[in-house]
Amino acid sequence: MYLIGQLAKLCNVSSDTLRFYEKNGLIEPAGRSDSGYRLYSEGDLSRVKFILRAKAIGLSLGEICELLDIRLEASLHSCAEVKAITQAKLDEVDTKIAELQRIRGALKKINDACCGHRNDDASHCSILGALNDSDDMANPAVKPEPCSSGQCHCDD
Repeated sequence: MYLIGQLAKLCNVSSDTLRFYEKNGLIEPAGRSDSGYRLYSEGDLSRVKFILRAKAIGLSLGEICELLDIRLEASLHSCAEVKAITQAKLDEVDTKIAELQRIRGALKKINDACCGHRNDDASHCSILGALNDSDDMANPAVKPEPCSSGQCHCDD
């Protein structure tokens, strides 16, 4: 049996993390010592390591809880149920990646249009202009005006 500090050290997490997992129903101490300290078993160690691996691949506490429930009674569940959880997370990640690529494209477009000269005041900044003039923030209109120095590469 492990005390909370020992389990935390073995799992490379804080005792507060274990208390958080307990509060959210992910773990439950196997018992208490005579002096009232939480006691954890080898099974609890395995469970915390499972939680940490699932967290490391981006699963939410809710998803982890679902997987733990399935793991507890694996013979009553199918691989398809488990796969559905990871497939939903994969779909979510793909959506986020697509959104980040869209954002990156828009940022690159307005960033590349700006000359970025230190001696030019920002009143003619094509980035500010694009953000100010755009009705569609997903695709900022980049119609750069020449920088005041006349040396802007915005027209390239």
